[in-house]
Amino acid sequence: GLFVGKEGPMIHSGAVVGAGLPQFQSISLRKIQFNFPYFRSDRDKRDFVSAGAAAGVAAAFGAPIGGTLFSLEEGSSFWNQGLTWKVLFCSMAATFTLNFFRSGIQFGSWGSFQLPGLLNFGEFKCSESDKKCHLWTAVDLGFFILMGIVGGLLGATFNCLNKRLAKYRMRNVHPKPKLVRVLESLLVALTTTVVVFVASMVLGECRQLSSTSHSGNGTLSLQSMSEDVNSSIKTFFCPNETYNDMATLFFNPQESAILQLFHQDGTFSPVTLSLFFLLYFLLSCWTYGISVPSGLFVPSLLCGAAFGRLVANLLKSYIGLDHIYSGTFALIGAAAFLGGVVRMTISLTVILIESTNEITYGLPIMITLMVAKWTGDFFNKGIYDIHVNLRGVPLLEWETEVEMDKLRASDIMEPNLTYVYPHTRIQSLVSILRTTVHHAFPVVTENRGNEREFMKGNQLISNNIKFKKSSILTRAGEQRKRSQSMKSYPSSELRNMCDEHITTEEPPEKEDLLQQMLERRYTPYPNLYPDQSPSEEWTMEERFRPLTFHGMVLRSQLVTLLVRGVCYSESQSSASQPRLSHAEMLEDYPRYPDIHDLDLTLLNPRMIVDVTPYMNPSPFAVSPNTHVSQVFNLFRTMGLRHLPVVNAVGEIVGIITRHNLTHEFLQARLRQHYQTI
Repeated sequence: GLFVGKEGPMIHSGAVVGAGLPQFQSISLRKIQFNFPYFRSDRDKRDFVSAGAAAGVAAAFGAPIGGTLFSLEEGSSFWNQGLTWKVLFCSMAATFTLNFFRSGIQFGSWGSFQLPGLLNFGEFKCSESDKKCHLWTAVDLGFFILMGIVGGLLGATFNCLNKRLAKYRMRNVHPKPKLVRVLESLLVALTTTVVVFVASMVLGECRQLSSTSHSGNGTLSLQSMSEDVNSSIKTFFCPNETYNDMATLFFNPQESAILQLFHQDGTFSPVTLSLFFLLYFLLSCWTYGISVPSGLFVPSLLCGAAFGRLVANLLKSYIGLDHIYSGTFALIGAAAFLGGVVRMTISLTVILIESTNEITYGLPIMITLMVAKWTGDFFNKGIYDIHVNLRGVPLLEWETEVEMDKLRASDIMEPNLTYVYPHTRIQSLVSILRTTVHHAFPVVTENRGNEREFMKGNQLISNNIKFKKSSILTRAGEQRKRSQSMKSYPSSELRNMCDEHITTEEPPEKEDLLQQMLERRYTPYPNLYPDQSPSEEWTMEERFRPLTFHGMVLRSQLVTLLVRGVCYSESQSSASQPRLSHAEMLEDYPRYPDIHDLDLTLLNPRMIVDVTPYMNPSPFAVSPNTHVSQVFNLFRTMGLRHLPVVNAVGEIVGIITRHNLTHEFLQARLRQHYQTI
């Protein structure tokens, strides 16, 4: 089969279950309804996803503590003390549930909870006849550090090659029909099969066994080894009482091959280990990223174990260090290569310790992983971070660099605001929602008094004119954008739903209602500037509108209000607008209706929506002079998605999202900052 691991799909499956469980509803089973009003927020959903990912790791390796640390180190961008206990409990439950069913199904002894996880690395123990053997000594730490350096270099090479392959797939494979992805997977599988057979037949060596006994299916057993290791030795066209070392590594499941490298008393020739490492390195790098559920832990462990076993053979054969234990070097090699690829330290150390049940390996594994991480970080990022960046996911780091404190919130914010008024016409709301993908919108009013002060030259008013004069979204520009987007709507789709009982003058049949509406230039505040209309000939001072900030309203809330017909007529008071309860607003969570699925024939663009009862009037906000590190910590600790930037007089001058805090974005803004100095 393909050189992939099972832990990746298990982590993904656990995260999917965690994301779907708190919803208590299904698209396929719509008739089954649960009135469960809890866990209905994005924060709760993130917590369940973190717990599900940790449960997947715990089930794969039998390492509940390692699964918890994995979720903390790699799977979460928001963490708190309460979440630690919840995730640990979930990981423990997953581990013991797996052990309960394995004890009954595989071993016929229900309730034997001492069984390991799906991946078992066996017991590391020197032979009683070898008095000079030690699992590891202080002298071996020097070799472990060197192996960590080499593992970091190999991991950086792996990540570089895989990144190039991923970019190639994004440009040439993913845009094409899905059949191309299937064909690519078949090509990788075919190539892997051919390479495995040819390498085993041509490059494999027939090694002599000290004592052998035949068993079925061309498999030999060593009496001096444990039964698990014995049953996985392959003859593969070799004479009797010999085995093919290359076939033993290639034709076994990856878990069995890892056990061979960890515990096999027989030898693998250095040439075989070198060729196996090279072929497995290239094929696993090519395989990771194709359209097949796959994990990277097990292939990296096997590839690194071959590297570690090769080092042990060279030290024994050419340097004469007979005291070393080959299994320890294989384990350290696996940790070095895996650490160089994924750049994990704490969680990977605990996972390997829990999988081997050998606490004495804690120090050498930790040292090796740290050296491998430092070496690899000198060249590129970990494989997970690389793919996260390629997908454009704004996953934040743990902290920003020290030099980023030279930037302020005004340097990284987005000044081109798309905003709504407290009382906004349906025409404007539909245009905004259809022409943007923002998750939330600031609710503002135009401060006419401050505008007059600005036109008089008074510097007391809004600072946003100082930050990005050329980038300010003017009311004229927004009006044009909204009007252009509305021109694509068929006029026959615009009909009244909210004021069915209000008599309105019917337009002539041949007259375009929408065009008439646009020509009259309706605005949410028709009496604000009754004698003026936005014009491109206006100066910056005339176009500029200081925006007083009142709160934030979510996209899902606006769409829900439109779907439910929450609006009122211009001739009526906003008190006549229907009111929705909190439960009604969250009724469609988490699959809120999409604006493009909205039936425009049920909407009257002249109607007005009062968003003030549904907006958040006191969201988290920062000053334009706030340091980037403080903004970053606020996002990390509070799990925010957007952060308004408000000046001293209560006017919004920009907004910050997670995309504005990614490492690449901050680096680009820092370069611009240096250029302007």
